[in-house]
Amino acid sequence: MEWHQKEIEKVFGELGTSRLGLGAEEAAKRLSEYGPNEMEEKGKKSPFAMLLGQFKDFMILVLIAAAIISGFIGEVSDTITIIIIVALNGAVGFIQEYRAEKAMEALKKMAGFTATVIRNGTQGQAPSSALVPGDVVVLEAGKVVPADMRLFEIYELKVEEAALTGESMPVEKEGEPIEEQSLSPGDRINMAFKGTVVSYGRGSGVVIATGMKTELGKIAAMLQEGSEVKTPLQKRLASFSQKLAFAVLAICAIVLFVGIMRGEKPLLMLLTAVSLAVAAIPEALPAVITVSLALGAKKLAAQNALIRKLPAVETLGSVTYICSDKTGTLTMNKMTVEQVYLNETIFEAGRLSGREIPEELREIFMKGLALSNDVEEDMDGRLMGDPTETALVAVAKLHGVNKKDLLTTHPRVAEISFDSVRKCMTTFHKWNGGYIAFTKGAIDAFLDKSVNILTAKGPVEADPEDLRCANERMAGQGLRVLAVAMRRWDAIPEVLSPDTVETGLTLIGIAGMMDPPREEAKQAVAMCREAGIVPVMITGDHPLTARIIATKLGIISEGSMAVTTGRDLDRLDPAALRDRVEQLRVYARVAPEQKLKIVKALQERGQYVAMTGDGVNDAPALKRADIGIAMGITGTDVSKEAAHMILLDDNFATIVKAVAEGRKIYDNIRKFIKYLLTTNSGEIWTLFLAPLVGLPIPLLPIHILWINLVTDGLPALALSLEPAEGDVMARPPRSPKETIFAGGVGIHAIWVGLLMAGIALLVQTWSISTDHAHWQTMVFTVLCLTQLGHVLAIRSERTSLFSTGLFSNAWLTGAVAITFLLQMATVYIPALNPVFKTVPLTGAELSITLVLSSVVFFAVELEKLVKRRKGL
Repeated sequence: MEWHQKEIEKVFGELGTSRLGLGAEEAAKRLSEYGPNEMEEKGKKSPFAMLLGQFKDFMILVLIAAAIISGFIGEVSDTITIIIIVALNGAVGFIQEYRAEKAMEALKKMAGFTATVIRNGTQGQAPSSALVPGDVVVLEAGKVVPADMRLFEIYELKVEEAALTGESMPVEKEGEPIEEQSLSPGDRINMAFKGTVVSYGRGSGVVIATGMKTELGKIAAMLQEGSEVKTPLQKRLASFSQKLAFAVLAICAIVLFVGIMRGEKPLLMLLTAVSLAVAAIPEALPAVITVSLALGAKKLAAQNALIRKLPAVETLGSVTYICSDKTGTLTMNKMTVEQVYLNETIFEAGRLSGREIPEELREIFMKGLALSNDVEEDMDGRLMGDPTETALVAVAKLHGVNKKDLLTTHPRVAEISFDSVRKCMTTFHKWNGGYIAFTKGAIDAFLDKSVNILTAKGPVEADPEDLRCANERMAGQGLRVLAVAMRRWDAIPEVLSPDTVETGLTLIGIAGMMDPPREEAKQAVAMCREAGIVPVMITGDHPLTARIIATKLGIISEGSMAVTTGRDLDRLDPAALRDRVEQLRVYARVAPEQKLKIVKALQERGQYVAMTGDGVNDAPALKRADIGIAMGITGTDVSKEAAHMILLDDNFATIVKAVAEGRKIYDNIRKFIKYLLTTNSGEIWTLFLAPLVGLPIPLLPIHILWINLVTDGLPALALSLEPAEGDVMARPPRSPKETIFAGGVGIHAIWVGLLMAGIALLVQTWSISTDHAHWQTMVFTVLCLTQLGHVLAIRSERTSLFSTGLFSNAWLTGAVAITFLLQMATVYIPALNPVFKTVPLTGAELSITLVLSSVVFFAVELEKLVKRRKGL
């Protein structure tokens, strides 16, 4: 049997304690045995280990090797550039990982307080860290529950458990055993859990678990054990960099071998091969990616999405599933009166004017809602108190009945407090020379107490069946239903008891409340579906409530009963869940470890998963997800530290903006890689094919390194500023199995690279009859300028540059212009001719060079035209 199933005396017996608590000596002994009531940290990395770990990536190792080679051949500037890029990349990664370690510190802060504990029959204060199983703890409103406890004394006790279970409403606690076993924390209403907060009443309980054995401790363990998965971009780039490195090394070896076999000088061929290797290694790639992600993060910060881990910007563009908590994320996290039952009819709460509801009836109902509660209003006009009661006061205020003003004319003079047996409360107020009692509570509590119901015709005999039908209709829509009744008194009864006061009541009306869905969340869900992203609700709330909210938001269709509970998940083994997980859309009454199971199951199906959440219970899943998204306003410190991104406005719609930004960034990174592969391909084909067709090596090492510097520099960085294409949110997410070469990137790089090489070799063949310096300068210039034409043509996958506009990315246009002028400088500035082994070209030679260089631009434009016509 579990603790919630046992009679309290049996619990005391098994724990070796009593209602008087433990003795001081026994408590000290148990503290030594069980350890302090704190969160433990495992496997914490030292800052040095974190820093060292940033340089293990294959691409980083290749860049370090490139830096060494560059230094060896005398290209010190390249060496310095690469070292700076590697150092910056390592610094960014170190900062991100160091901040991630703060998650456990946030968890530990939740336990840093004192508790009211009874020992040897005496009540006193003790640090929460000193509590042990068997201690008896007293709970009061406003206090944090210091350990997991089995409750035994309840005085209107309500506990706010949203941070642990996701339940939007404070949970009303009971002390009796619960027969069912294997319940989620939210259903164990005779227990209180570490880290939750008492919102109302008081009570006592016996500690049954401390530290890492508590529900909060289990979350901490999952948070430490759960490994963060690599982002889609990291996976694709790791594969890309390995394949590229091996291919480049092989081609360079062939170029070296063929050149030597043709009689070229071995040293020249060695320098040429090494230069080609340095040029082909994409040392600018980390810089371009970092700049792209940083600019995206800056833009998103202005739109209330704070990026904690830079790769998360791009990861959003790969997401196929968004698993979202309900409370505060998809809903307002604020109870609101949605419907009322007045004059024997159900109305929307915002539409209570008109002939069907007399003003007198509406006014007395609103006064009853405003007065029969314990809500207070602070200096700023904010309502403080139980969420259900604040909703009643808010709707009264909406209809012109202000509680603060009302209390000046109808002050409270007596009350009978709420209790869970009666399920109602009564307050007495002065009223027109006499008194009035307003009674508020569950509808079933009024069926035997109300003799009539107030209507437009005055009080009429109440029909219990009509009231039950109204209650069922409202409850069936996921509403929490409360009724308000009244009774007039000439004087306050001498004996204030429920038996004498809560009888002969006149029912005024019924209010139906819920935590409503965000309107912008509904629009965001629709946009996600259009973008091919599957929205999933995962909540600790009641299944009926979850189904209603999911239907309103469009996550599931009208009338669907497709809600999976935590108990359903317990009956599924990992393989069965993996088989079904892609068909499930709504989960209710889910425990923290089950959220983690759902995310893992989706990832095992090859999906990229985003998880939104705000509670402590969400932290392990946030950390494990491909991207964890925490709420900035309602989110706990633990969830924020575990997340990759924080929504500063708690607005689900902000995620859609971030997804669009992520897709744009990936598009631009992919364009850069396409550009990089093609330009390098052109250089490699030129050097590889020239000896095979009987031509001398067309480029010197300085030419290769210069082309690499100017074309992979400013134009590549400017590509990261390319605006989003029009269909960025109208196409499905990229396939999780898609490589960086998908969509014809590899084929494009090969054929355009061959075209560049063909043009260069054509120029070399045509001009070989002139003196040596001229033909080599022309080949050098052609290879540089063809790459500038190429970068302009690949700004869009399908749209022509003539439609996009030359100046829609002014940065790229400027970068191309600057690169062109730099290339012309190497040809026409006398001081640079000896450095680059160039000579000034004649007007005719330059014209031929420019015309032939433009062929690549028009060829790629033709390729896009074919794609458009074929609808690709």
